[in-house]
Amino acid sequence: MRLEEHLLKRSENKCELCQSSEPLHLYEVPPQSSSNEDNCMMICTTCLNQIERKEELDSKHWNCLSGSMWSDVPAVQVVSWRMLNRLSNESWAMDNMDMMYLDEERLAWAKAAGGLDNDTDPIELHRDSIGGVLQNGDTIVLTKTLDVKGAQLSAKLGTVVKNIRLVENNTDQIEGKIEGQVIVILTKYVRKQG
Repeated sequence: MRLEEHLLKRSENKCELCQSSEPLHLYEVPPQSSSNEDNCMMICTTCLNQIERKEELDSKHWNCLSGSMWSDVPAVQVVSWRMLNRLSNESWAMDNMDMMYLDEERLAWAKAAGGLDNDTDPIELHRDSIGGVLQNGDTIVLTKTLDVKGAQLSAKLGTVVKNIRLVENNTDQIEGKIEGQVIVILTKYVRKQG
């Protein structure tokens, strides 16, 4: 039986953290050298995006940790500990941390990921000129006329750009196609449409 099939059976086709039945993903809890049923788990898109800091942390969503922290699955225990640690400014999370026990090996694994500080630092997301969060595939409107370097193209104020792509590792830039040409656009000059 493949690992993913085994994990889906174990999780009863639900997120092993919040019990959601929305689309599930195989999550390999870092760091690890090879994937197995102890260091992998099935999680939903919401949990995955917040764990990987692709969305802002919603502390209400993570009330589920009060249950998942008692799981017998090592991967679920480790991720529960990490998320409780990130939520340490919440009194309920601190109460759960006080009750939670991990043996030395699992605690070392939980601490090995780094970036375990609580979430007082803002998540770096692609945001438009008014602070709206941008996603791959969004449609945006230019809020300023832009001259495109190296091209005979001027992108006019009000131009609609569909199906944008976020530039990885640079939250100030997106890519979009204008007049058939892919260009890099600064997020401070766009507004999300819709």
